[in-house]
Amino acid sequence: MTTQPPAVLLPELLDEAAVRWPDRPAVTGHDRTITYLELAAASRRVAYWLGELGLRRGHRLLVSAQASTTVPVLVYAASRLGVAFSLLHEQVQGEHLEHVLNDSEPMLIVSDSVLNQATAGQQGVRAEDLATVTARAFDTEGKDGPIPTAPLSVDPVCLIYTSGTTSLPKAVVSTHQQMLFAVRAIQQELGYRPDDVVYSPLPLSFDYGLYQLFLGTCSGAHVWLGRPAEAGPPLLTNLLRSRATVLPAVPAVADTLARLLRRAGDRKLSLRMLTNTGAAMPQDTLAVLRASLPGLDVHLMFGLTECKRATIMPANGDLARPGSSGLALPGTEVFVVDAKGGRLPAGEIGEIVVRGPNVMSGYWRHSELNAHRFPKAEGLFPELRTGDYGRLDEEGYLYVEGRRDDVYKENGFRVSVIEVEAAARRLPAVSSAAVLAPDGSTPARLFVTVTDELSAADVLRAMRRVIEEYKIPRTCLVLPELPLTGNGKTDRKALAALANQVNHVQG
Repeated sequence: MTTQPPAVLLPELLDEAAVRWPDRPAVTGHDRTITYLELAAASRRVAYWLGELGLRRGHRLLVSAQASTTVPVLVYAASRLGVAFSLLHEQVQGEHLEHVLNDSEPMLIVSDSVLNQATAGQQGVRAEDLATVTARAFDTEGKDGPIPTAPLSVDPVCLIYTSGTTSLPKAVVSTHQQMLFAVRAIQQELGYRPDDVVYSPLPLSFDYGLYQLFLGTCSGAHVWLGRPAEAGPPLLTNLLRSRATVLPAVPAVADTLARLLRRAGDRKLSLRMLTNTGAAMPQDTLAVLRASLPGLDVHLMFGLTECKRATIMPANGDLARPGSSGLALPGTEVFVVDAKGGRLPAGEIGEIVVRGPNVMSGYWRHSELNAHRFPKAEGLFPELRTGDYGRLDEEGYLYVEGRRDDVYKENGFRVSVIEVEAAARRLPAVSSAAVLAPDGSTPARLFVTVTDELSAADVLRAMRRVIEEYKIPRTCLVLPELPLTGNGKTDRKALAALANQVNHVQG
């Protein structure tokens, strides 16, 4: 039997799966379940159609739609052509969408939103309805054919927009070889199985959610697409209905499940593994899950969109090393540095740096930021300055202490203080704005000054027009003016003290 060389392009990973597990379920969405063979065939038909529309290697494709089986089809179809895909959160619209359209300059946007299609048209970008793509993808009599120009492994395959230190989101660029390395390294540590059912309530625009598709393809597992930030009884219902064995979770999802299990017990859940990244997992939540689900393996992880995963804790390793996020991915390096970039010994806190084939190619059209985040390189791979601070123990286990910039995590999503402040200032009645990042049990807080009688509740409602809802702070305070430091910057310590003296409004 001839051994095939390993995949070097993302779609080749799917083609391998279609040969190994042709009839095994690959993806379930709200609309249907498709096998690996069906997914591969559908992606070839859509790739052919995209080629007929004029998309070629080096172009960009935006997808703005709720999770369905058509979205993975588009992901693999674009990657066959060498077209870099970008999946947008379903709440991205209006000015935020206009920014992404202007920044990425896509040849096409596929959306299930008439409003977003109209916005694209106003920007001169061709828009197609998701239903049109779905019809072509699953028309078994549809056309497919040779790809005009096959991509190279070093070509961009994906742009993921993420918050950062600018007022608007920036795109992280990853190549085929970077994504495949990350998928294989993560799979080596987590060990998804062909008989696993991975229930993912994470949005595909979130790299943690997107990589569930690729881990499924790498392992032959069956991926169920849930709804973003799923909470309440539907989570337990869907875990039971799907017979899920793996749950990738952010703390909010895990906490929801723990609350449900306190009341209902395990109700014969099939979960064998829970993974976590995006923010630190509360220990009391893990204690409830382990007590309710005997035999559950927990893998705590640390990562960024810029490198996917940096560290993974061995199963239940948190019990022996509380607070740790684990060891560096195989074939990569994680270390901490001082302010001058010098490596620090075990036990000393510094900025966390990641080096290896999992590190992104850079930020799309942000040369200055690239120079800041990649100050130097050793050998083949750059050093990624993460902006997170932590320490390593003698065995190389990472302990994350927190961030020292203006990006924080909200339900597993990265949110930029500057981005939220800029969005608030775009409201006509808001003259100035400041945001305090979460601090312990205190959630993110928005402070504004206004030019009319706008209330705090009015501000929070109006924010939904200019930024995704999940980025809007839950509390707001209207002030006559923002306190300033001696050099004219917003005095955040004074804001925090002021917030403790007055009542705020919760949205």
